[in-house]
Amino acid sequence: MRFVINSWRERSLWLILLLPLAYLFRAIVFIRKRLLYQTERPENFTVPIVVIGNITVGGSGKTPLTITIANNLVNLGYKPGIVSRGYRAHAPQYPFSVKSNGDATVAGDEPLLIAKNTQCPVVIDADRSRAVRFMLNEFDVDVILSDDGLQHYKMYRDVEICVVDENGVLINKNCLPAGPLREPLSRLEEVDLIVLNGINRNDISRSLLAKTHEMKKVPQSFVNLSTNEVKPFGGAPFNIGNRIQAITAIANPNRFFETLEDLPYPIEKIYYPDHYEFSSDDFVSEKVDEHQPVVMTEKDAVKCGAFANNNFWMLTTNTKLDDAFFDALTSKIDYLKKDIAHN
Repeated sequence: MRFVINSWRERSLWLILLLPLAYLFRAIVFIRKRLLYQTERPENFTVPIVVIGNITVGGSGKTPLTITIANNLVNLGYKPGIVSRGYRAHAPQYPFSVKSNGDATVAGDEPLLIAKNTQCPVVIDADRSRAVRFMLNEFDVDVILSDDGLQHYKMYRDVEICVVDENGVLINKNCLPAGPLREPLSRLEEVDLIVLNGINRNDISRSLLAKTHEMKKVPQSFVNLSTNEVKPFGGAPFNIGNRIQAITAIANPNRFFETLEDLPYPIEKIYYPDHYEFSSDDFVSEKVDEHQPVVMTEKDAVKCGAFANNNFWMLTTNTKLDDAFFDALTSKIDYLKKDIAHN
């Protein structure tokens, strides 16, 4: 059964009814954090641990940010490794080392996307602490990034980076299930760095501005999944059709659709649940015209390469952060490396 809330009064009524559950959720989060949050570095955690997460439900841009941080650290001479839960992965064993030529059904879509775009070692395990130990035993790394895991309190971390997007945070500041928050907004006071994705700095509390930085995702090009042909975003019109079939399975499809709306083509929007496992059958249904271009995100594309047709394209983007962000992050990493070596 599907419930459709049509009026402001109905939405307000649902919010009132759900508020007691939201307060209960906050209490549970508080207790879990007090019981599980690790403040003492394990002896075998011999490099700085950086967690990149969020406090809202759904996608906020954590994985693109992780990729950008990893690549910038490599360019600066660091040797990062990346750990991830591997949501919906079906690895033969855990911890599992993800290869760039791997299978998304085995590794999970986000870990595979990271491996393809960074060439850094990537290890998945629901137990992120075990993944860290495996990474340190198997690879030569001097800093570890955790893609997601802000609420994985059992894993020790040195630096917390929280991504904040427009996913209702500025309108509804309640915790689940009355709002989008997995932790109260006060959690932002505790993290080391805040990255805004689609939110203006003017909407952030003054007390947080010193550690707040803006992230911008700039569309770059369309890449054909079958032929690897590259077409610049906003360049010459597609020569294989006159409308775009935008198909995606990400948590926040609207941002993807809005980007494509800047193009001079009619857009047909087709979306599936986040992390949906595509098959070839999804592209031969009545929904999809094989004579018109199918455009998807990079996260979707890693699941479609094996059965891609010539009309399959992915939109590539470039995530940009200011130099001040990397100055702040590398200062923390360098200080931690010296402190760990000293102790």
